[in-house]
Amino acid sequence: MTPSPLMLWTTALVGLPALTVRALMPEYAAAAIGVLLLLVAWALIDAFLSRGSLRNIGAQFPDVVRMTKCREGIIDVLLVNPAPRSRAIRVALSLPRELDSPYETLRTKLLAHPTQTQLSWNCTPKKRGNYRLENVYIEASSLLGMWTVRTQAAAHADVRVYPDLRRDRRSLAALFLNRGAFGIHTQRQVGQGREFEKLREYVPGDSFTDIHWKATAKRGRPVTKLYQVERTQEVYVLIDSSRLAARTVTFEDAASPDERVVTQLERFVSSALVLGLAAERQGDLFGLLTFSDGIHQFLRAGTGKGHFDACRDALYGLEPRRVTPDFSEMASFVRTRLRRRALLLILTNLDDPVLAEQFVANCALFERHHLVLVNMLTPPKVGPIFSGASPHVTDDVYDHLAGHLIWHDLQQLKRTLYRQGVTFGMLPHASLAADLVSQYVQVKQRQLI
Repeated sequence: MTPSPLMLWTTALVGLPALTVRALMPEYAAAAIGVLLLLVAWALIDAFLSRGSLRNIGAQFPDVVRMTKCREGIIDVLLVNPAPRSRAIRVALSLPRELDSPYETLRTKLLAHPTQTQLSWNCTPKKRGNYRLENVYIEASSLLGMWTVRTQAAAHADVRVYPDLRRDRRSLAALFLNRGAFGIHTQRQVGQGREFEKLREYVPGDSFTDIHWKATAKRGRPVTKLYQVERTQEVYVLIDSSRLAARTVTFEDAASPDERVVTQLERFVSSALVLGLAAERQGDLFGLLTFSDGIHQFLRAGTGKGHFDACRDALYGLEPRRVTPDFSEMASFVRTRLRRRALLLILTNLDDPVLAEQFVANCALFERHHLVLVNMLTPPKVGPIFSGASPHVTDDVYDHLAGHLIWHDLQQLKRTLYRQGVTFGMLPHASLAADLVSQYVQVKQRQLI
């Protein structure tokens, strides 16, 4: 209990004058002491009658509250009043700093009939992740108004904040229209396909490369293999969540300060989910693998809304780790767990020469069994020496020289990986999702898997 404003005002307007009268006018001391005793008795009786008055009030959260980063969401609070009378209360939540709310407290009235009162608490998440809500804090006036009674009701909830895909989906709006195989225009798939369909008798004109020699020897006459275009393929995104993924990128046209500066891992996560939506639209299977110094999450390729929700739940809490990536562990895992040929899009950072050397050394484990596309975000000020803006100060010259050396090493890495059958690219952070989907569409059109 804490003194209420009524007690403070009563003490100021009645108690202090009574003490003054007792000190300055001894003939009225008895009356002043009587007033003070009445005031004390009022407060004590009120405290006795109001003790434990909020003890039985209960509170409930939903088990899981799902929100999207930088978009306003609602946390529903259910208050249960077992008392037979209604009462006005003030409610507060202990929200994490990442959940921004326009309210510090909310005032409501607990109803006696029905006994349950629902309260909606608006808040806007500023960061992706998983947050825990503990307890609901309730305040009400005592029966006689001299005290403010406070209590906490035990309640627990998990707030899951998912990445905001609006920016990336707007850049791919045409792809999600139902007007053909790939976006607005249907694109021709070249080749005859390499997925085996059936055997048939040899027809003059069939290529000798399509003859099934074992079936021909068994039947005693030529038999030809028929192929069909692959309709369902497996697409995996491998996300590196090690120390270099904590570097930040900046959006100059961001709608809010929380969206202006994000980590590279944030771009990897949102782009991977957008690619998953694109793969589902094309009827392919989409899977995930996250790693740093070990394997953290692995979801085998699948399809459907339930599978996409599982992918989203696997990624929403992913944070950069202050460790060095273990590419040998990743390569061994891919080689042993992924038996069917698949498209692997690896999102990592290879501008560190040591990491690049380790990656090249471990690519041989899986590059012959899968189609591998390696992508990283273009580092700032990295490019040919005469391709950027003109230098204004001496430090700009050294920055351009350093960027040129990094760019030269990355070009050498690109040629090395190309000789191993691995495609390497540096993509702008603003169009990462669109570029990944474009790579996927080109692979599917050319039937490279």
